[in-house]
Amino acid sequence: MATDRLDQTLSAEVEALRATGTDKGREPVITEVVEPSGGYGRRYLLEGSDKAYLRMNSNSYLGLSHHPAVLDAEVQAAHRFGAGPGAVRFISGTYKTHAELEERLASFHSRPAAIVFSSAYAAVVSTLASLITEETAVLSDALNHNCIINGVRMARPAYRDVYPHIDYDALDLALRDLAGNARRAVVVTDGVFSMRGDYADLSALREIVDRHDPAFPENVILVVDDSHGVGAFGAGGRGTEVVTGGRADVLVGTLGKAFGVNGGYVTSSKPIVDYIREKGPMYVYSNPITAGEAAAARVAVDIVDSPEGEEMLAHLADMTARFEEGLVAAGFETIPGPHPVVPLLVRDTERTTALVAHLRDNGILATGLNYPVVPKGDETIRFQVNADHTPADIDLVLEVLSSF
Repeated sequence: MATDRLDQTLSAEVEALRATGTDKGREPVITEVVEPSGGYGRRYLLEGSDKAYLRMNSNSYLGLSHHPAVLDAEVQAAHRFGAGPGAVRFISGTYKTHAELEERLASFHSRPAAIVFSSAYAAVVSTLASLITEETAVLSDALNHNCIINGVRMARPAYRDVYPHIDYDALDLALRDLAGNARRAVVVTDGVFSMRGDYADLSALREIVDRHDPAFPENVILVVDDSHGVGAFGAGGRGTEVVTGGRADVLVGTLGKAFGVNGGYVTSSKPIVDYIREKGPMYVYSNPITAGEAAAARVAVDIVDSPEGEEMLAHLADMTARFEEGLVAAGFETIPGPHPVVPLLVRDTERTTALVAHLRDNGILATGLNYPVVPKGDETIRFQVNADHTPADIDLVLEVLSSF
């Protein structure tokens, strides 16, 4: 074969990852979903096992992927418009449901305009590639998601720097030193940092950005990827902005986490959204989410923005607090906070791997994060609480952890 020597090289690299316990492991294949019963939440059957598992590693924070109204909206739109979009949007792939979803997202975030992408990753990369020029300086938080890192690399700014995680004094000094050396500056951060569940202080960032803005002819722009924040916490599910009292110039969100569907989006001023629609590479050259997914996502946003959504968010907050308090009482290390990402800091690769296996043996799916996904010494099990978890589910996980 033409790839025989390359196959050997790549196989050796994968084996090296497995030997050190830093590989991702075999992906579990879900074969069936078991509806809630007996005071417990939804369970999942996996290929090769007859055991029913509790998922503590799902981004579907509100459980909306199984909501009857969301499912009905997707099915009806699929029958009306077909299973796939058929083309990129500017050719013939935009459907009424896409336009309606963008209007709803703009309204939800109190912005003039929004644009939907195939994923939040695509939304971030396309936004940064569009807004960063050869005369732009970029400042990025050290724990930003991979999509931000790759988006900045792809954009090739005149200057880029990484400030220490949520060290806003360092950011302030960096912007001061850049005055007069760039026409435009972009400060980019996650809203909620996905590995830890902590979040950026957007109020502090807003003050710093506004203070330095006059020194740059084309502004200092605050770009926030709040994919883990929107829909998951804060009043009305508005995420990190409402929690911290700050506001992004360009806000990126996802439809594939708390909203329970698929896709990503950007919301901002109309000129910025119009420009990204013209220049965003993963918008212009890649198919959108389906018409059915767009219809389902719009219904999901409506649910979050309703009394039912308020009840879901309140229950999610209660289950998150119950789990965090239980971890602390059992002597585990965590990073407490209101967001439903709850990290258990194990700080050892072998122990993390063994604890994840122990959880799975007892019917609980959780994800271990080892080096190089996280720095050495920060090995973690990332638990994600969902609104369809019950008190009995949370207590079960705590009991299994305590028995390790």
